[in-house]
Amino acid sequence: MQSKNKTVVKSMDILTLFLTHSKLSLNEIVQFSGIPKTSVFRMVMSLEEMGLLDKDRGGKYSLGLLFLQFGHLVAERSDIREVALPFMQKLHDKVGEAVNLIVLDGNEAICIEKLDTKQRVRLNMAIGRRMPLYAGACSRVILAFQPKYEQEQYLEQTELKSIASGTITGKERLRTLLKETRKTGFTVSHSELENYISAVAAPIFDHKGYIIAGISVAGLEVNYEKELLPPLVKKVKCAALEISWKFGYTDKHLCLD
Repeated sequence: MQSKNKTVVKSMDILTLFLTHSKLSLNEIVQFSGIPKTSVFRMVMSLEEMGLLDKDRGGKYSLGLLFLQFGHLVAERSDIREVALPFMQKLHDKVGEAVNLIVLDGNEAICIEKLDTKQRVRLNMAIGRRMPLYAGACSRVILAFQPKYEQEQYLEQTELKSIASGTITGKERLRTLLKETRKTGFTVSHSELENYISAVAAPIFDHKGYIIAGISVAGLEVNYEKELLPPLVKKVKCAALEISWKFGYTDKHLCLD
């Protein structure tokens, strides 16, 4: 408890009041929270500036629209995890490799679900880990299916820094790979985020054909030699397609295994 920031805790106490009150005046916030009025005033002003509170013409406060955006994101990502997990488990049982579920978060990719490899090796991937969109198969597959102008904007604004021995740091090479990924529906990475680790990833689409996530299998590089890739690619693409169907995607390609 001692490590908690007191101002943050008090701000959270104020926000929590709106779970049971749709609108509150400044005096009501002071009354219900028990926090001194001068402190409440400062915190409410800051919360309003950040979009966490809205103030109406009558001077009453309510939760800001930012909470609606957060709510949509949490619901959407929870749905993706819930829907994808059985297919991730099936893929995991087939290949015995680590299986990761990645989504877009701003200008980064973030892991929201994972199943560990059955091999005697620990991969540096955890739920909540953030990665640049240019590095790693699953991150790159998400970047590949972004609208072209957003993709180019990202490339123009982002420095491609080396993370591991195989990280792609040339923008023209990355553009070529992104184009190939859109054409083939999958991508492969070798030592891009972690040395000696490879991955195969495919996109997950919603009912409008927009990418909502990427799924990948990952493991030791030796298991991802060129001649070993075709069956892995087929299984990953199949899992991605089956999850996409659950979100209303209408591509009718057969998923035979």
